[in-house]
Amino acid sequence: MKHRILFLLLLVVGCHEQQTSATSLLYYIPKNTSLLISINDNAVFDSGLVNNDFIKSLRKNGIYEAVFNKLKDLDYVNPKSKSILAFAELGKGKFEFIYVTNNSPDLFQTDEVKNKVVETLIYENFKIYKYVLDGSTFFSLVVDDRVVVSSSQILLENLIRSKGERIIDPTLEKLYRIANSDKPATIFINVKDANGLIHSVAKEGSTIDLSHFSDWISLDIDMGQDHIDLNGVSMANDSVKQYINLFENTTPLENITPKFAPANADAIASYTFGEYSRFSKNQQFYLDKSVVVDTLFQTVEEIGVVYLNSKKIVLLNTFGSERILQFLDKVKKSRSEYQGTEIVQLNTDDFLNLYFNPLIKGFQANYYTLLDNAFIFSPDQESLQTIIGNYKNGTTFNTTSLYTSAKGDLADESTILFISNTDGIPQLLHDGFTDQFYDLFQSSEKSPNTFAAQWVTDDHFYHTNVVIRKMEKATQRNTVSPLFTVQLDSDLATDPQFVTNHRTKKREIVVQDKDNNLYLISTDGKVLWKKKLEGRIQGKIEQVDLYNNGRLQLAFTTDNQFLILDRNGDEVKPFTFTYQGGNLNPLAVFDYDHNKKYRFLVTQGEKIFMYNNQGEIVKGFKYTKTVSPVLGAPEHFRLKGKDYLVFKLANGELKILNRVGKTRVKVGAKISFSDNEVYLYDDTFTTTDEKGILFQIDTKGKLKTANLSLNKDHGIIATGRTLVVMNDNILNIRGKKVSLELGVYTKPKLFFVNDKIYVSVTDIQNQKIYLFDSNAEPIPNFPVYGTSPIDLSDMDNDKKPELVSKETDNSLMVQKIN
Repeated sequence: MKHRILFLLLLVVGCHEQQTSATSLLYYIPKNTSLLISINDNAVFDSGLVNNDFIKSLRKNGIYEAVFNKLKDLDYVNPKSKSILAFAELGKGKFEFIYVTNNSPDLFQTDEVKNKVVETLIYENFKIYKYVLDGSTFFSLVVDDRVVVSSSQILLENLIRSKGERIIDPTLEKLYRIANSDKPATIFINVKDANGLIHSVAKEGSTIDLSHFSDWISLDIDMGQDHIDLNGVSMANDSVKQYINLFENTTPLENITPKFAPANADAIASYTFGEYSRFSKNQQFYLDKSVVVDTLFQTVEEIGVVYLNSKKIVLLNTFGSERILQFLDKVKKSRSEYQGTEIVQLNTDDFLNLYFNPLIKGFQANYYTLLDNAFIFSPDQESLQTIIGNYKNGTTFNTTSLYTSAKGDLADESTILFISNTDGIPQLLHDGFTDQFYDLFQSSEKSPNTFAAQWVTDDHFYHTNVVIRKMEKATQRNTVSPLFTVQLDSDLATDPQFVTNHRTKKREIVVQDKDNNLYLISTDGKVLWKKKLEGRIQGKIEQVDLYNNGRLQLAFTTDNQFLILDRNGDEVKPFTFTYQGGNLNPLAVFDYDHNKKYRFLVTQGEKIFMYNNQGEIVKGFKYTKTVSPVLGAPEHFRLKGKDYLVFKLANGELKILNRVGKTRVKVGAKISFSDNEVYLYDDTFTTTDEKGILFQIDTKGKLKTANLSLNKDHGIIATGRTLVVMNDNILNIRGKKVSLELGVYTKPKLFFVNDKIYVSVTDIQNQKIYLFDSNAEPIPNFPVYGTSPIDLSDMDNDKKPELVSKETDNSLMVQKIN
């Protein structure tokens, strides 16, 4: 909860900066002012509000419109000097403003207003002017050569009644005096009276309470088109229980958390305190009760929180790990190893909440790992695997453009540090705030922004920095970073593959486990559904658009069934066909004219079944019985306007047919087929036999062979102009040979992603994935860890490919190529 409160200060500033404020005009503001803006240069400040990209991105939101519609009245005011704008709660959840500036000629610009009514009201011998301009109503009052403008008549009447009795808050006055007058404006947040402002955007029943964070926060505003920088101080009375006083008299340190958080984390939080004993004493005072005091955690000097894939991971950075290790060993339930690093499952999960309240609340420390002197805790094992993989690859948060965009404007050492991208903010807000406020940061038009906040302890105050800026474009780092791992209920039975989400146009993952459960996994690693099938999926899962409406289905065969499932995993009628005796080959799907009038080919021994979109047998296709069992899935090629359907038979025949199943090309020779498919390469039907001989048949039936001297387990793959061969540890791409480490290699796979050809093989023995371009040049930072053939695609459409592979027996991993 406190994480959200700290971030909220950043967000409140970001959402309410679009206002105006003052000089020593403090005398005229309401006593219960929640938010105050002192404006030194009205023109520069107004320009920033109009042109700032972040503020513009919020304009369609209801909260933004409500605030700015109220302030539209100030469009008629043209101040010649400093001014202040204050917001105060007038009735529960209802905020009104007071604007104060020096009186000057032509202060009100109303000459061109067509629908204008100005009424004079008398209150205790003071004249209050009521303006109704084009349907908008506001009030003004002249006092002591100041002009006070307000959205509320009551606020002006309160000002008149309290004249001569008003006392300026001494903390506010001090902060006001030291504010930087060279900046366009300074914002002051009355934290102890800000709960009304917060509750206007908080969910009913929310426990968010800003009043105990500090007293006042003062921030000088520097605003450009692509950034908002806020620098100032936070002040707290050390005799009062303020959240920020948890760090009183502690020493700020360099924040280590970004060095362990994965590069794809949405946000990080870090708290440092130098001496744990001092933090512990402050903690007791803040909680007003005895907390667990022990030497167990006396070596802890930083607490970190990592927000990753909608989950939280907690880090304890120490200068000595022995005592903590002894404690964790006593509560150890089981252990496993990942990439040479131990992951321990614990039989107790609430001790971090006990020792580090209020920084850590409601966290389940089910697993932990130790990297250097940092203990990293997580509710699940997969998150720790992601952290370990990124840490070992060097793809950590401190290497990202998000981090560098923020860090350039922050001090090197922090007491409290938050850095988040646009996606990280909603994760912090979702539980405690209204959907309307949450939607501010869910806008589809949002640009990639960096949000950062920093507090650095000093003598009874805290240097405060807030940064909102457009993220710098990432430099080409040629890194490969693990995004997430997903653990299944049982061991993987199929290689994971990408499929397209027709709603988002992004890629998701399908995979089956050994209990025949089929999983659909989202772009960010969440299991969307799991469906129990009767048998093992054969070959690749195809995607089809049966109804030609843009909605995609999954089509495949198992050992004894042909199924088509919709996006929710439900069977599409009538496509639930069962075949007695089983032993089906992988499904073949042909779309001859690219008009989504599909032909589905199911082959079972010597039997061939061809179905149309309605699940009916295509009667015009005559090749329904073969003289020998069909090997693998039939292939369809189009060459020079003609269709070729290719079938491999167990007796060595290669059948090349037309659409109706009649012979189109007669192949005279028989081939002892290897375990490789037939490809269309160099305008020939190309495959190999078990002896490693390459067979090429042209459209006239002419056969050409070449003895490549390949072993029986060789692999080939080809496109129109690219032939790839894997033999032992030699990879041959377009005639260019690459000698790899001795191992056991999968067949090569070829991908075309973002206008580039990639070739991949996996060394199963040494658990390494290799990736090359079409010129046999290795992709930088490969090989990477993996235990199966990969699938490669631009999963999130950011022009940076992702690869998915088996990781452990029961888990898969997605990695991004930067």
